[in-house]
Amino acid sequence: MRAAYIEELGGPDVIRHGELPTPRPGPTDVLVNVEVTAVNHVDTFVRSGAWRTPVAFPFVIGRDLVGTVAAASPGAPGFAAGDRVWCNSLGHAGRQGAAAEQVVVPADRLYHLPPGVDPVAAVAVAHPAATAHLALFTHGRLRAGETVVVIGGGGNVGSALVAMASRAGARVVATASARDTERCRALGAAEVVDHRDPGVLKRLREACPHGADLYVDTSAGNDLEGAVDLLARRGRVVLLAGMRTRPVLPAGPLYLKDCSVVGFAISQATVTELADAAASINRLLAEGTLRPPAVEPLPLSAAAEAHRRLEAGTVRGKIVLRVAGAED
Repeated sequence: MRAAYIEELGGPDVIRHGELPTPRPGPTDVLVNVEVTAVNHVDTFVRSGAWRTPVAFPFVIGRDLVGTVAAASPGAPGFAAGDRVWCNSLGHAGRQGAAAEQVVVPADRLYHLPPGVDPVAAVAVAHPAATAHLALFTHGRLRAGETVVVIGGGGNVGSALVAMASRAGARVVATASARDTERCRALGAAEVVDHRDPGVLKRLREACPHGADLYVDTSAGNDLEGAVDLLARRGRVVLLAGMRTRPVLPAGPLYLKDCSVVGFAISQATVTELADAAASINRLLAEGTLRPPAVEPLPLSAAAEAHRRLEAGTVRGKIVLRVAGAED
């Protein structure tokens, strides 16, 4: 079978495209024919070794897929050959990745794709939307009626945060570029502040006269001093990006307002947390509420190019690698 894989840790140039043996499913696994897979920043962390996790070479890269069940083991009830499915948690903790014609997925990490949902759109939002769900509900403890500030509302995770929070009954204030303002409003943002405005913190305070109950920064800036100043009593900051940032923690204001800062990485989410996120994502996909900002399809053979561009910061939206039917 064709796959995008590595035989050592390193830069994008270590990615190979070629033939690997077809994987064999275990007693609780599902063998999936992959149609499309997405490219995420976390994929580059695993490939480079920046995030240390068990990697067995040759190692198939990638974590997200949409495909069709080829065969389900006896210990994988609920799945049958021909089912349309998706997964967003491969390529980590010893699991081989998703960028191959066939992959093995543990049954508790595989979800049915709602009928009529476009596979490219689904794989493009799978990782960002799961990240957003965990940030808002699992770690952010969001409740209806609260005010949420989303830094970077026009991006992949940011747009999912805006859509999910507004649908849950929160008031959303987002920062975004001017070109993304209307899209953020269409997704449910009550206020959108231009992130290039030199007075962005002042604008955010004006938009949140009673403070923010939840503050999520997708831009990896992690300005904790500005965030804590903006928080209402018992407000929460959720950190989900910026692996190399070392912000100042304003401890005094933080504890005097009964506030908290919590970080999380989706790769460490439990299968129960991921399944809860998947159920929410499926509802929103079926409704048409979740839409990726932009999608650029490339063939599987372009995986190294996709990683280079992602690390260079030249990707807008999401790169999706076509596996089934792609001409490589």
